[in-house]
Amino acid sequence: MEQLGRRVAVTGATGFIGRRLCHRVTRSGGQVVAVVRGRSDRSVLDGCPVRFATVDLERGHGLAEALAGVDAVVHLAAAVRARSRAWFETGNVHTTRALLEAVAHLDTPPRVVLCSSLAAAGPSAPGRPRREEDPAAPVSRYGRSKLAAEQVARGFAGRVPLVVVRPPIVYGPGDPAFLPSLLAMARTGVALQPGSGETTYSLLHVDDLCEGLLAAAVTGGTAHPADPHSGLYQLSDGREHVFADLVRAAGSALRRRPVRVLRVPAPLVRAAGALAEAATLPFGKVPPFNRDKAREAVWPAWTASPERARRELGFAHRVEFEDGLRAAVAETTPRS
Repeated sequence: MEQLGRRVAVTGATGFIGRRLCHRVTRSGGQVVAVVRGRSDRSVLDGCPVRFATVDLERGHGLAEALAGVDAVVHLAAAVRARSRAWFETGNVHTTRALLEAVAHLDTPPRVVLCSSLAAAGPSAPGRPRREEDPAAPVSRYGRSKLAAEQVARGFAGRVPLVVVRPPIVYGPGDPAFLPSLLAMARTGVALQPGSGETTYSLLHVDDLCEGLLAAAVTGGTAHPADPHSGLYQLSDGREHVFADLVRAAGSALRRRPVRVLRVPAPLVRAAGALAEAATLPFGKVPPFNRDKAREAVWPAWTASPERARRELGFAHRVEFEDGLRAAVAETTPRS
């Protein structure tokens, strides 16, 4: 934190990752400017000494005042679920452009860490984790919008010191999607695995992601206009996790009977995503599993190598999946 400085601005501060990052910075003696929307639930940061700054991220209103005097900006705010391509564009691309424009107009632009996603790169080949220099090939609307946000941000390279971080599936206490789904399957004793073959994933505990984001805020290369892969870092725990092993570990953490894994053909996975979306259409909501998630789910491998981050950022994960899973279960299980 001494190198990072005293003040960090965090967009999406009330989200799953943002909350953990704010606590991490303030525990280390730093100050946080929590950049939030007017409708954000600030109560999730009760007890964390942040200064809230209400902004319109889509238009950039209030950003100049919020970012004045900060040493670094970590951009976490994003649209993870949306009904249309336009909504993803607004939530991911427009907000990133507004943020970078505001930073570029500051007298001394702080370093910006854009938290992207492995979805922006796309799936990997089985047995060959993705590397930063591999051509991006996103397969979902979400992934394409995150890649577009990266490209928009790179348009400011040279004026703003920019670092792009691509995490894989992030899990931990407060995880709104991955662990709840995994644990639900473990409780029923039946896990539905998309696709006809073995499926592998890269994972990262939320606290390890926070460490990686803060490392990127103080060290490593920044984006260069002439090099599309500069200032880009993938993070993961370095393991290739097999789906069946993940659900069995979840069953063990819950002390349930062994989980039976059933493979679901890709056409049925896509149909299930479409049906889930159709069922929520009258309510104006997007379900956690939808057509866009189905597009990602049918691929057999989503893995990424963290070697560049290890080498240039000094990144090293500390939480193994089994330990992080048990801790998350213990934190969410009511005590008798």
